[in-house]
Amino acid sequence: MAVGIVPTSEISVNYNGRITWFVVLSSMVAATGGIIFGYDIGISGGVISMAPFLKKFFPEVFTKMTQTTKISNYCKFDSQLLTAFTSSLYIAGLIASFFASPVTRTFGRRPSIIVGGVAFLIGSALGGAASNIYMLLLGRIMLGVGVGFANQCFWLQSVPLYLSEMAPAKYRGSFNIAFQLCVGIGVLSASLLNYGVEKIKAGWGWRISLAMAAAPAIFLTVGAFYLPETANSLIQHGNDHEKAKKILQRVRGTFDVQAELDDLIKASDNSKAVKHPFKQIIKRKYRPQLVMSIAIPFFQQVTGINVISFYAPILFQTIGLGASASLMSAVVTGLVGTSATLLALLIVDKVGRRAMFSFGGIQMLVSQLLIGVIMAVKLGDQGVLSKGYGLLVLVLICIYVAGFSLSWGPLGWLVPSEIFPLEIRSAAQSITVAVGLIFTFIIAQTFLAMLCHLKSGIFFFFGAWVVIMTGFVYFFLPETRNLPIESMEKIWRDHWFWKRFVCDEQDHDKSET
Repeated sequence: MAVGIVPTSEISVNYNGRITWFVVLSSMVAATGGIIFGYDIGISGGVISMAPFLKKFFPEVFTKMTQTTKISNYCKFDSQLLTAFTSSLYIAGLIASFFASPVTRTFGRRPSIIVGGVAFLIGSALGGAASNIYMLLLGRIMLGVGVGFANQCFWLQSVPLYLSEMAPAKYRGSFNIAFQLCVGIGVLSASLLNYGVEKIKAGWGWRISLAMAAAPAIFLTVGAFYLPETANSLIQHGNDHEKAKKILQRVRGTFDVQAELDDLIKASDNSKAVKHPFKQIIKRKYRPQLVMSIAIPFFQQVTGINVISFYAPILFQTIGLGASASLMSAVVTGLVGTSATLLALLIVDKVGRRAMFSFGGIQMLVSQLLIGVIMAVKLGDQGVLSKGYGLLVLVLICIYVAGFSLSWGPLGWLVPSEIFPLEIRSAAQSITVAVGLIFTFIIAQTFLAMLCHLKSGIFFFFGAWVVIMTGFVYFFLPETRNLPIESMEKIWRDHWFWKRFVCDEQDHDKSET
């Protein structure tokens, strides 16, 4: 096969079943973790643009924002302490993820979700009641613990795995993207709330924004007690195959599930034979999964989406919009992102993953380059964009967000949750989580400094990465559409590049036996 041509998945294993209300409701409760995570993404960018919040916790930034001396548009919010408020969540999530992996592997998905929900409740209470910077940062750290357990952030240990294991193979993409849709709903909800509470004249609206993370956390924590374990998890953590069969029958809406159950038992037996999954994943035959567990979360972060997700109101203030208008612009981009994610949910199992990656990558690249050019030519260090150019930048940002929401947004969660075999699944997901959290932390912590130094060049920087990641997907990621998770290893054996690792190792294993 010629280099550069990647085969799509034409292997099909058809199991009996249909979409049932049982699986829909269970998946809805699990996906609520995405609303919490999205809320925490959207809320931080809004509150750090509010003058009362800055005046109380970050007076130096407030002074730079309001003083009349000439400070570059790109440097007004440059503060390591301010970025620590945003980034502390992700470093805490990274540490928590190392504890979440053995919990998930030993006890199943549901306990991880419950622990995460409780941590979210504590974090939201501390944030809403914060009286000093230490209490504020502690609240963000507890939210990070919740992220590490409930969602494993953009990179996912519990919820996306739960959704992928619950869903029928031909609908797995749509069910899993429901998690990203919930993330978008969380971001949009946070943006709407920020816009509303900013108008409270007494200046305590930010407390409502930080405390309201408790609402979806309560729903998730209570709902998790009623979530059934997946058949995969029941088989992996016990020998009650009859209970697993009943769950599978209930999930699939049919009694004829023996073929799928046999494959799950076989995969579980192979998994249990692996005593050290982290040692196993570095073996040559798992090279494709190891590379993807690192590359996908890394690329997802260097799309530049966090420029919008974390700091949208600040970015809009940078181009000359007022506080209220900036928060409303964040609402608009959140609405566009959520709508595009809904479209992705509807088409992912029809169009396929690779086509969506490519289309979204091109859309992001073009919009980023145009934004960079406009800001370089028309904004400058102390200038203000005209109303027309400000509107054009908002439209281009919406186009960029739509491109991300059709590609790296949902697929960055979906693909890692479906390509790992059971014997290395928890280990591989932990690597994915760790890589994603590390680079989310780095970007969240350094973005305002990068904006100050690179200025409009920040958009060209992220645009270059979009070119690289789109090429990576084209050459190295095979299509996974409609293929059962238990049969996913076949796509690597048929891939022009990865087959040299998978097939050579399998031949070596056979020769040893």
